[in-house]
Amino acid sequence: MKVQPARLAGVKWIEPTVFEDHRGFFMESYNAAEYARNGIAATFVQDNHSLSAEAGVLRGLHYQLHPKAQTKLVRVVAGSILDVVVDLRSGSPTFGQWESFVLSAANKRQLLVPVGFAHGFCTLEANTEVLYKVDEVYSPTHERGIAWNDPALSIDWPVTNPTLSAKDQIYPSLSDAELDFVYQEDER
Repeated sequence: MKVQPARLAGVKWIEPTVFEDHRGFFMESYNAAEYARNGIAATFVQDNHSLSAEAGVLRGLHYQLHPKAQTKLVRVVAGSILDVVVDLRSGSPTFGQWESFVLSAANKRQLLVPVGFAHGFCTLEANTEVLYKVDEVYSPTHERGIAWNDPALSIDWPVTNPTLSAKDQIYPSLSDAELDFVYQEDER
């Protein structure tokens, strides 16, 4: 497994070891001891699985406030997505900046999204399935979001008219969002 830091401190880009032969492939999608050796010590408590039936479905930008803030480990098992993270940590040198990653069934890569980041993705193919682990259970009262098309963020999404949920259509801009995250120097 290769773990590389992303441009935004705390975000990690993970490439699992894949064993392929004429039958197909085998890989460990998660091994707590191996992840801990690579600086990922989250204790995951819930797995989430989404299916998007068409390309252009955009989910996000989501996060949960403390004490229910979540670290996420995201991967795609069918299709592909453009996965986006936005730094929400007060005092961070990259506050309000975003970074994107292509995750797909073909590349088998994973993305670690730490507490303090909004997360969202846009499907690049029909019938895309996304699996992600979280280290805190979902809490509707702590759930928040940021408008996917906030002009201050200027995220380069692959669509201009995505398919959105009702709640994703009404999230506020970053400047109006409720945040409670603070940057720590040692988050790299």
